[in-house]
Amino acid sequence: MDVKIDASWKQALKAEFDKEYFAGLTSFVRNEYKTKLTFPPASLIFNAFDQCPFDQVKVVIIGQDPYHGDGQAHGLCFSVNDGVAFPPSLLNIFKEIERDLGKKSPASGNLTRWAQQGVLLLNATLTVQAHMAGSHQGKGWETFTDAVIRKLATEKESLVFMLWGSYAQQKGAFIDSNRHLVLKSVHPSPLSAYRGFIGNNHFSLANRYLKEHNKPEINW
Repeated sequence: MDVKIDASWKQALKAEFDKEYFAGLTSFVRNEYKTKLTFPPASLIFNAFDQCPFDQVKVVIIGQDPYHGDGQAHGLCFSVNDGVAFPPSLLNIFKEIERDLGKKSPASGNLTRWAQQGVLLLNATLTVQAHMAGSHQGKGWETFTDAVIRKLATEKESLVFMLWGSYAQQKGAFIDSNRHLVLKSVHPSPLSAYRGFIGNNHFSLANRYLKEHNKPEINW
């Protein structure tokens, strides 16, 4: 099956694209885009991979669903397009970066700048029907993104995995913490951010680990 995705990922995930579940997923997703308003735009479904090639991944942040509001989602978890108001979780991420590193919140919530430095901003589900959270869950995306995480965890060394909230922690439960830095905390959503996300120091801890392993730090 021909999937339009960065060449390094196409090679790394070749076996997944040939599996039966992926054919079913592709058929479902194509029909959704034909018949319903679906996010992100079809050309940006694999944006996280296109902006952060397999051989350049240093940090992995795991989200759940794309944003389902108009104009928000563009294929990177927690990120929104330029000019879009910060969703609450992203606002709390920026608050923690400011508290942890002293960096003021940026003007834009577009995290492409992180992706291009080696941060894979991976949602568990890569598409969603407009205004219907979770509408594309259980269709095969989770199997695919599990395979992505497994590929990274088993074939690469000294990555940083940021697992925020129970969903991400379950998804990354198999990652070997002797081989990678696994950072866990509650989710940055307003429901839980002040129960341990604000104050988790994940951004400085990630950079310290990267520096110790002779990798460029991320400019958060």
